[in-house]
Amino acid sequence: MRADRLLSLLLLLQNRGRMTAPELAAELEVSVRTVYRDVEALGASGIPVHADRGPAGGFRLVDGYRTRLTGLTDVQAGSLFLAGAPGPAWDLGLGADLAAAQLKLQAALPAELADRARRIQQRFHLDAPAWFRDADPVPHLAQIAEAVWEQRVLKTHYRRWSGAVHRELWPLGLVLKGGIWYLVARAAQEPDTAADTVGAEAGGAVRSYRVGRFLAVDTPGELFERPEDFELTAYWTESARRLEAATRRNTAVVRISPRARRLLPMWFGAAGVRALATAGPPDAEGWVEVELAVESDAVAVGDLLRLGAEAEVLGPPDLRRALATAVAELAGRYR
Repeated sequence: MRADRLLSLLLLLQNRGRMTAPELAAELEVSVRTVYRDVEALGASGIPVHADRGPAGGFRLVDGYRTRLTGLTDVQAGSLFLAGAPGPAWDLGLGADLAAAQLKLQAALPAELADRARRIQQRFHLDAPAWFRDADPVPHLAQIAEAVWEQRVLKTHYRRWSGAVHRELWPLGLVLKGGIWYLVARAAQEPDTAADTVGAEAGGAVRSYRVGRFLAVDTPGELFERPEDFELTAYWTESARRLEAATRRNTAVVRISPRARRLLPMWFGAAGVRALATAGPPDAEGWVEVELAVESDAVAVGDLLRLGAEAEVLGPPDLRRALATAVAELAGRYR
């Protein structure tokens, strides 16, 4: 709405001082012509906006003027919890509300605290997605987030590994993990399999669905009663722990080079960090033996091949043989 934009323009000038028309247009995501019209409207309403001419010119408020129109709407107040993650806030459809809330908060702070807040914003930034991997396309995320907030039943078409299925879900929360969005939801009817979910409980009804795999979602308007004892953070923590315990059941004894010791935490995460804690003393070449938690042999072979010639699997024997077979096939292919 134009009233919200005028207030945002006013708060930008109050918080940042002189700004050019192109700078204001970029912040407000409007044309330069619209900025000129909005500045004229502010002046007509009694706001003392001064225009400085010349190459270093721009718009500024007359010295000493401060507005008190800094009240937050309920949506803007809620969006502040995403202040450290502007990208996900836009994904959820809350980007504009977050920007407006931050402007209002800065305007309401005493000068010294507002300056400190600006310096923190200039020095710290959260980039959620992992390196070398694009985030999932999530065209239905904003609609799913609205259903989570309003406790509305979701009718979904979901793509799992074995094929697409229809699910009617009670959406309980959203989690951003490594740049990937997950919906935590209770199925209205128990699914026939948990293969499409993350950290599913055997016999349980609350599961985690990868948002990027939703092919279609619909909110027919039906409401559901949120379980009073459900706590999202506790569920996700236990779900993640259970998933890792279920998948990384095997242990590989691996001899690794000094370079592989640096790569292990990056490529194997917490499992790699724990493996380094088991390292024995280095040999004459600086190589050490570690115990690395791995998944099934089929998955472990692919994971360990990433280390290339910087690692040697010593055991268990079946995994060593599987890795040797894969290396021999690669050698034959590239002969």
